[in-house]
Amino acid sequence: MKLKPIKPKRISDQVFEQIRELIYKGEFKPGQQILPERELAVSMAVSRTSVRNAINKLVTMGLLEHRQGQGTFVSSPDSRKGNPLAAAMATEDATLDDLLEVRMGLECNAAMLAALRATESDILSLERSLEEMEEALEATDKISTEADAAFHMAVAFASKNPVLIHLMRNFYDFLFIGIKKNLTHMYQETSTLHDVIDHHREVYNSIRDHEPERADVAMRTHIKYVQKYFRLR
Repeated sequence: MKLKPIKPKRISDQVFEQIRELIYKGEFKPGQQILPERELAVSMAVSRTSVRNAINKLVTMGLLEHRQGQGTFVSSPDSRKGNPLAAAMATEDATLDDLLEVRMGLECNAAMLAALRATESDILSLERSLEEMEEALEATDKISTEADAAFHMAVAFASKNPVLIHLMRNFYDFLFIGIKKNLTHMYQETSTLHDVIDHHREVYNSIRDHEPERADVAMRTHIKYVQKYFRLR
């Protein structure tokens, strides 16, 4: 066995990870322009080269996109090219019901673990996303896909399980597209959107109160509700 020397994590990798998490948590939303390299470098106390390397990596991944003469923007999951999950949904090789079955396994467990491990910061992230969903429904009779996806990702991050978080990061585009399709159909019946808000509020409350079994039931109730809604149509 040949052991290799341990290398410290590069600054650009740390910048990459921080921006990536802000995207997944909904702090940087699809379509939003991020700060110029110079301002990011100052804010993060790193060199512009480190920021540029991180941004280029995020562009390669499809999380960011350069727009000529405008700047760098967060890309929308449903417009990304080359994502096999998005492609599967687009060609209907995978159905919404297939997606919800996978979410049931991942997210109920994530909610239970989040209720055990969530920090104040995690709870604030959940609260912020929930408030965005509520405000959007009140103002437009619609729920923001970005806020909804950010809420579910915040639950995953609050689980503190690195394997689960890794799976949810790679699952993010599928999650986003699925939520968008769900909400688009539900816009026809406003009462269902109020039910969806109530479900998210119960997930939030159970995690805030650190009640794992209640959190598991709350998330399961929400996903089963969406399954039933589409199976009846």
